[in-house]
Amino acid sequence: MKYVCLICFILVVAGLSGIGKAVREGGCGNVRFEAMKLLPCASAAEREDAEVSGGCCSAVEKLLPNPRCLCAIVQSDIARSTGANPYIAFTIPKRCGIIDRPIGYKCGDYTLP
Repeated sequence: MKYVCLICFILVVAGLSGIGKAVREGGCGNVRFEAMKLLPCASAAEREDAEVSGGCCSAVEKLLPNPRCLCAIVQSDIARSTGANPYIAFTIPKRCGIIDRPIGYKCGDYTLP
């Protein structure tokens, strides 16, 4: 019985540490994996005059219900390494014409228009 309780305790602690990681990463789970889904947005996140593809808009629309996740991705090392500009990246939902977006959502120094 002691061993069963010990195993349960270890599983609970392991589960809670996973939850903490997900919260730190904006609730995405794996920011790097989620960021890869936004590769169609690479040029649109670098230049405001770049055309935003349908694939980009579709990927962004799937992330918008969790703006903390989008925030974590935009501020991630992987986004910076691709040359994404956070100010420009946050204009993508508006440029896609997504009406149901969290307008005014604050992400660090950035605000979703």
